[in-house]
Amino acid sequence: MDQTPLAKPNGGGVANGKSHTQHENMEAREKLMGDLKQAVQEAETWLRNAAAANSDDLGMVKAKFEDTLRTAKRDLLKLEDSMIARGKMAAQATDHYVHDNPWKSVATGAAIGVIVGLLIARR
Repeated sequence: MDQTPLAKPNGGGVANGKSHTQHENMEAREKLMGDLKQAVQEAETWLRNAAAANSDDLGMVKAKFEDTLRTAKRDLLKLEDSMIARGKMAAQATDHYVHDNPWKSVATGAAIGVIVGLLIARR
């Protein structure tokens, strides 16, 4: 898997401190949350009106609810795939850094260990 740089050489990859991928993930989360809220509201309405509704109305509301639920599931899967891909990219970047700079990595790990040890000993 190729690593995607956060900033392009012409400066177009980062806007306001956030990459396009982060912006897309935030939009996907907001859309997912909106879809889930809508699904819950439709379910509540459907349950309230189920006894009084005739079969045609009930079928239409049920179809709309199922469509909203399918959309929410699809968005959730997209968000999950995106987060997994970003995690893999971060792991690969870390792996490359460690292979390219082994002594810096050892020194960083030792420094973090000392800091954690000092924090634990203080308690």
